[in-house]
Amino acid sequence: MKKNRILLCGIVTLLVILFSACGEITPEPGVTGGTDKESSSSQETLVNEYYSLDESTSEDGLYDLSSDEEKSSGEITEYDTEENNDKDTEVERINKAVITEGNIKDNKELYNADDELSVITMYLTVSKGNDADGSNHTWDEINTYSVYDYKKMGVDRYKVEGLLQIDETGEGIGKESFGYQETVPNVSIQVRGQTSSKSKQKNYKIRIKDGKGKFREQRTLDLNKHVGTPFRFENKLCYDLLKEIPQLIGGRTQFVHLYVKDETTENSDGFSDYGLYTMVEQVNRTFLKNHNLDENGQMYKVSFFEWNKMDEIMMAKDDPEFDQASFDMYLEEKGDGDVSKLQETIEDIQNYSKPIEKIVEEHFDAENLCYWMAFNILIGNMDTGARNLFIYSPLNSQKFYFICWDMDASFHYGFNRFKGRHDGESWEQGMTKFLGLVLVRRMMKVQKYRDMLTSAVEDIYDNYVTPEKVQKMVDGYKEVVKPYLFSMPDFDNSKFQDEESYDLFAQALGSEVEDNYRLFLESMKNPWPFFVDVPNIDREKGETILNWEISYDYNDEDVKYDFILAKDAGFNDVLDEGHELTVPFASTMVLEPGTYFLRVKATNESGYTMECFDYYSEGGYGKHYGCYCFIVNEDGTVKPFEKELK
Repeated sequence: MKKNRILLCGIVTLLVILFSACGEITPEPGVTGGTDKESSSSQETLVNEYYSLDESTSEDGLYDLSSDEEKSSGEITEYDTEENNDKDTEVERINKAVITEGNIKDNKELYNADDELSVITMYLTVSKGNDADGSNHTWDEINTYSVYDYKKMGVDRYKVEGLLQIDETGEGIGKESFGYQETVPNVSIQVRGQTSSKSKQKNYKIRIKDGKGKFREQRTLDLNKHVGTPFRFENKLCYDLLKEIPQLIGGRTQFVHLYVKDETTENSDGFSDYGLYTMVEQVNRTFLKNHNLDENGQMYKVSFFEWNKMDEIMMAKDDPEFDQASFDMYLEEKGDGDVSKLQETIEDIQNYSKPIEKIVEEHFDAENLCYWMAFNILIGNMDTGARNLFIYSPLNSQKFYFICWDMDASFHYGFNRFKGRHDGESWEQGMTKFLGLVLVRRMMKVQKYRDMLTSAVEDIYDNYVTPEKVQKMVDGYKEVVKPYLFSMPDFDNSKFQDEESYDLFAQALGSEVEDNYRLFLESMKNPWPFFVDVPNIDREKGETILNWEISYDYNDEDVKYDFILAKDAGFNDVLDEGHELTVPFASTMVLEPGTYFLRVKATNESGYTMECFDYYSEGGYGKHYGCYCFIVNEDGTVKPFEKELK
């Protein structure tokens, strides 16, 4: 393996020399290269889909395999959102991560006391509060309604008061315990999450009241059940891996065994076992302070954002038409409220006359960005890029940094294949999973940044996220999780029916890192994915024009296209096909009213192939990659298939 990597580095160096003239390509008017397809209206449609009541993906990283509702064809993967109410020289391979000047640095001392396999016990006694703060509700109400119910009712999420006591040692509530000798409520509790709020087992947000202290320097405690994930430790595994990487900011996690006593009714029967949770450090101003970052800086939780110029984001805050809720659909503000720095950065990214090297130098830390991408590539995170991260900028800096968040959709590739679920495949593997971001598209057309990304992947793979290390950690976590997962109440929602099957799949997680590394190397050789355009029917000429974008190739190799037109997503009822086309369009018959499916692939001179970005999703199958679905109406007009919003 090492020899192969050295050989690879030599080849990369040779390619740098041979193709040094191949820099960033600026799109010409009317011609789209790679994936430079910007459309505010289409992006707005996608965002609206995320916030619809017809979501079928699980917040915990998996699809609801029992759902037959999911039908989508889009440019970017559909994801749910999780509400959070708290407000030029060649780069040589890096053998060991070293902090560079200007890069932010995590407070690694926070993790010194971590016992990654420990389980603490929380005892939560819930009671009714008052109408003034919306806590005058029963525990049954809290656990009955989902975020979608609240949306229909037009009210904020209900909450209750609670008395929280925490046993960190297994020896009971002692003098050093949080909540020791407390007799009145010291916290408030509400359900957290989006899709997960529909599950019987809920995720909870616990807020410690003013004057009641903190727990591990935190006042907001997020408890995640991860009911949609097969192993229940994926998120914790990723955070524990992350905290050792100098270029990135981590977060503290803790296994929690939760007991709840319900005193909101007269029929309280003591503490009930709520099973195993994972507490994840919430990213807020307190987080910034604890991690030695600037708590007065700008920070945004990315709900759905690809560095495009959206009116909702670019509008001045003193504009009468500015709407904070619309802004938050893309980016939730968590910092000082000044968005001018963000807007200036977006303007520069969208200015193709300005070299991307200058933009990155001014607004980003390329090392931090490349390491963020590299880490998510190696853990196989299927739910990141345009969401599930924070972007942060210190107050007196012009640079933005990337902070990982919510990584429970990682290490699922093997399990999905076993379930016959097609997700996280094709362009969603390797570097290409980030090409939906305008920033990354521009950067990856420059050899320097491709080298930096490759170096980051090599460094993390060699030193921090090795297959052996991951497997050793997995072996520890699974022994902690199994006693809870295979007993009530957690067993009701287990993806496995027996421990033997659980162990079998868990033993393969280390090898997924090796697979992800291999898939990354392949993604750096493939032509880029591209979008299919809406077909055009010309009845006078008796033809339908099928067209798509040009696929970008790193080495400026000639790219040829293959297409198949069919009446089904499985491409069994084929109407027409074409192969080795040298242009990004084709002519076919006049299509009658109905639904059609078009598959397009690009192949470069070296023989590497990539499908188009478009996909069609259905039921338990998942995504038909490289499949563009469109509808011919009775009047002969054509429209792309879109998931109907309810």
